[in-house]
Amino acid sequence: MVGISKGIRAIALVGPAGAGKTSLAEALLRAAGAIDRQGAVAAGSSVGDASAEARARGGSTELNLMRFDWQGDGFVLVDAPGGAGFAADADLAVASADLALVVIDPDPARAPLAEPTLRRLEAMGVPHALFVNKIDQAHGRIEDLLIALKPMSAAPFVARQIPIMTGDVVTGFVDLALERAYHYRPGAASEQVPIDDALRAQEAAARQTMLEQLADHDDALLEQLLSDEVPDLDLVFGDLGRETRDGLVVPVLFGSATDGHGIRRLLKMLRHDAPAPDRAAVRLGVDRAAALVLKISHGSAIGRLAIARLFEGPLAEGADLFAADGRAARAGALFTLQGAATAKVGRAEAGDIVGIAKLDMARAGELIGIGAPPPEFLLPVDPPVANCVRAVAAENQKDEVRLSTALNRLAEEDPGLHWGQDGESRETLLRGINDEHVAVALDRLKRRYGVAVSVRQPGVAYRESIRKACSQRGRHKKQSGGHGQFGDVTVEIRPLDRGEGFRFEDRITGGAVPRQWIPAVEQGARDAVARGPLGFPVVDVAVTLVDGAFHSVDSSELAFRTAGRLAVAEALAAAAPYLLEPVAHVTIHAPGSATSRIGSAVASRRGQMLGMAPEDGWSRWDAIEVLVPEAELHGLEGELRSLSQGMARYEAHFDHLAEVSARLAEGIVQRRAEPAQRGRQPA
Repeated sequence: MVGISKGIRAIALVGPAGAGKTSLAEALLRAAGAIDRQGAVAAGSSVGDASAEARARGGSTELNLMRFDWQGDGFVLVDAPGGAGFAADADLAVASADLALVVIDPDPARAPLAEPTLRRLEAMGVPHALFVNKIDQAHGRIEDLLIALKPMSAAPFVARQIPIMTGDVVTGFVDLALERAYHYRPGAASEQVPIDDALRAQEAAARQTMLEQLADHDDALLEQLLSDEVPDLDLVFGDLGRETRDGLVVPVLFGSATDGHGIRRLLKMLRHDAPAPDRAAVRLGVDRAAALVLKISHGSAIGRLAIARLFEGPLAEGADLFAADGRAARAGALFTLQGAATAKVGRAEAGDIVGIAKLDMARAGELIGIGAPPPEFLLPVDPPVANCVRAVAAENQKDEVRLSTALNRLAEEDPGLHWGQDGESRETLLRGINDEHVAVALDRLKRRYGVAVSVRQPGVAYRESIRKACSQRGRHKKQSGGHGQFGDVTVEIRPLDRGEGFRFEDRITGGAVPRQWIPAVEQGARDAVARGPLGFPVVDVAVTLVDGAFHSVDSSELAFRTAGRLAVAEALAAAAPYLLEPVAHVTIHAPGSATSRIGSAVASRRGQMLGMAPEDGWSRWDAIEVLVPEAELHGLEGELRSLSQGMARYEAHFDHLAEVSARLAEGIVQRRAEPAQRGRQPA
């Protein structure tokens, strides 16, 4: 057999929501002796999913880290949330893991739920295996599941086990490498049993398939098979480990996390076949002692922790640390993490994931050098698109500063969250991946920071323009003792082509308006187009100053600015103004089975279909290009998920401004005139 890899290895648990990743983590901890009693997610007693938000939703809402030792080897579990909205919180940890376990349930009809995870792991270059959980609930054949999964992976799935059936229930398995049969025993190690005659032929055929798959990457094994030789067992195990570590195959095991079935066999596979941490370091381009910051955590007891994976450690408290730009710091206290619990340690070894205190310079995704500056480093993952936006405001104005501080911390902890001030509406906007993601962030805002906020949909950036040209005089005259105010201008306005913006020109002759006051007229015109007659900024209009008059004493910059504003405002109202709305170009990625339903959903949102093509490299997925008014994007992500078993996603960016129909425009203008606070509701 191959030797055991050295260093603490990181194993990522990934896959669709509800597959049982946190339950599997619990089972691994129990089987390894890291906990005395296996908890349950539903009962709120698991090591992972300990946050109030996760407990309330019965599923992971953030990255969970756990650790255990098994037969002298150290492991850190990276339990990644399955919900799309929380993926960004774990992406860095998954990308830096040594091996990923894709956890799925045994129903072939639900196999497509695994494809987004499998494709992302391929893109990251992370070796991975498949664990079919809830095998006690299986109603179909494992072969059917693997057939359904086959088009979803570049590397072949290699079954390392076949099930033993008693009636319609899986009661054990045959290990195809060892050619040994085992029966499950609740809460204990499986019991070895003889392979009966009825199972022998099935086992022999399945083992031959496994060997032929391995032989595709090993000429020595292929020669043995062609010569009808019994393959050397060390060669078989060596190939299973090497080809798994190289990402050439995806081994498949199964079991039941809640019953502890198949967990010890899985632990043995992890111990023998998971790559050493130096393989992940090479994949990420880390060629010296360094720590990759996976996320930032703010805790009430310890404070700010930079949670990082170590490459080519060790790391001790007080060690010299360096950022890529030369900033230096000393490592504060080190902490290991077991779910929500932390334990202080004096030293951390290569491969470990630890929290580093007092490392204020570090940000998620940053590589920190240990003892010397780090190498050049590029983030191994692209951040997901933040499609959900909410306008938030402190209910008590005195809490505005606290709100900013809290939003900063939330966004620092979760790279999928962003916030800022909208320059036009002055709203505070919170952006997240989807509705669920933002809802969890708002729950944390209230629970952890005690800031009561009101939440509403942000305003749409409507614009207005004009249909025709017209001329208008604007006169500002005021006398109140002493010097008065006098400005008199005549302007012509005309529409421009879409996208040309605002243009100001002058055709003044004979000094009708002195040159020093023409810029004031232009500023007055800009004041007028900032809010047109319909209540929105005016675009694609040209203003030309053609005539005017002045007073030698009473004329001033202010007077001409006021006259210019009055003239343009009245001209806009007379030039047949109409409303424009922003239209987004949206690319929807969805399984082909949902494409027609998605097309109907887009049409119901006043969308326009541009085209559709197969998703490059994906199995029966489509990339759908559409145009959708930005006002109709609210709730689109949730609707797409409901139409596609939670798999569809989209990216949107501004494309153009389009005229709003008269019926819709009337309602929009009317709502604009209503109080700004209308519709605001507490979070």
